[in-house]
Amino acid sequence: MPISRLPAPGRRSLMLGGSAALAATAGLRRAPAARAADRLGGGPATIRLAAQAGTVPLVGPPHPATLVWGYDGRIPGPEIRVRQGERLRVVLENRLPEETTIHWHGLRVPNAMDGVPHLTQDPVPPGGTFAYEFDVEDAGTYWYHPHVRGAEQVARGLCGALIVEEREPPPTIDRDVTWVLGDWRLQEDAQLAGGFGNRMDAGMAGRIGNTVTVNGRVPEEPFAVRAGERIRLRLVNAATARIFGLVFEGHAPLVVALNGHPVQPHAPGDGRVVLGPGERADLVLDMTGRPGARARVLDTFYSRLEYRLLDLAYGPQPLRDRPQAAPVPALPANPLPEPELTRAERHAVVLGGGMMGRLDGARVDGRWLEPREMLRHGIAWTINGLAAAPGHHVHEPLAVLRRGASYVLALRNETAWWHPMHLHGHAFRILSRNGAPTSRREWGDTVLIPPRDSAEIAFVADNPGDWMFHCHVLEHQAAGMMGVVRVA
Repeated sequence: MPISRLPAPGRRSLMLGGSAALAATAGLRRAPAARAADRLGGGPATIRLAAQAGTVPLVGPPHPATLVWGYDGRIPGPEIRVRQGERLRVVLENRLPEETTIHWHGLRVPNAMDGVPHLTQDPVPPGGTFAYEFDVEDAGTYWYHPHVRGAEQVARGLCGALIVEEREPPPTIDRDVTWVLGDWRLQEDAQLAGGFGNRMDAGMAGRIGNTVTVNGRVPEEPFAVRAGERIRLRLVNAATARIFGLVFEGHAPLVVALNGHPVQPHAPGDGRVVLGPGERADLVLDMTGRPGARARVLDTFYSRLEYRLLDLAYGPQPLRDRPQAAPVPALPANPLPEPELTRAERHAVVLGGGMMGRLDGARVDGRWLEPREMLRHGIAWTINGLAAAPGHHVHEPLAVLRRGASYVLALRNETAWWHPMHLHGHAFRILSRNGAPTSRREWGDTVLIPPRDSAEIAFVADNPGDWMFHCHVLEHQAAGMMGVVRVA
């Protein structure tokens, strides 16, 4: 099927695209960075974020601006940059009409800083504030978002990138760029459609939208590059449900980090970078085209719904006459505890439910519910036959783990839908996918599991507290696919 830009809003079809216009040399627009290192005196700098309503030109003229919720009223919120090992302090002010929090997705933070309502903190009421403060141990690409009514609050725009820079900048990189990928369900007037958490979305693929943005805009202009340039491109999937599968035509990206953590540089499988909701990837792209050339970036994940995300446009002046000859360096490893696999305790984790799946019922808050009663309560998914009541984050734990011990979770997806499973407070090694050992050492906080597939992950339970374990298709989480793992 030929791939092209899809129509703009006002037509009865998808309007998928990318982000804002380019500055001539800076690339895609992004929110101003808030740097924790910009400090006076010896203590940590304080970054202030206000969760509030605002209007942003998601689609651009002639369409009106879209009413959203954003940090500082922006989409995405300010990009926070901090150096590995520094202390980060962020004060959240809630200017929304409802409670909210901030979760620091992928960071190994103290339990009280994890941003899960009632489980790790009281939610921040309208007009209230909360100070998050913690040391940042791991370099990499992370992001932040709320965990109160996340399926709606994130879909309204509350998200931002958090970049932890290595203590020493990696050599040979000319430019460090972040693309926050967003997904929106818009009406013809470019306003957000309602129906958050409806049964169809909750029981199937989630709230997949009809508009894609990069850094908060549908791009009508290309992304400016220079021949001979080497770019570190940080991708963040901030969608509530959409999976991206990006192809960089005419280019050979190398993956150097996944979900925050370094991996041996390698070409993505089938030449396509696949990111489930909540996932991130750091790529190194050598600009091998000639001045004046263009190349497409495509999203081909969903069959028969392929589209052109944006173009790479080469400026008239090359940065150097030919691409760098130096190999792409491996990033330094983060200080992660290595699980002892020979002594690790194993736990089976079975994901169930959803449409086109077999579901005999589930235990919810200690009470058995039949399938029809589950649906009446807005519950469609289970983990090991247990389901979280909608809006509740405090539950009896799925497992109680000994602090400092090693564990292997054997995850099996018995549903007809994809699930990016996310564990708070820890990083895990992905040991295998569908029974086949992984070909390289992969660490992460989220693992995307296809329908009827499986994965094994291993980690050291070294961070005490009650930690969420849930699907990051946020409609699935809200409809039951969420549990608690206790590290005692």
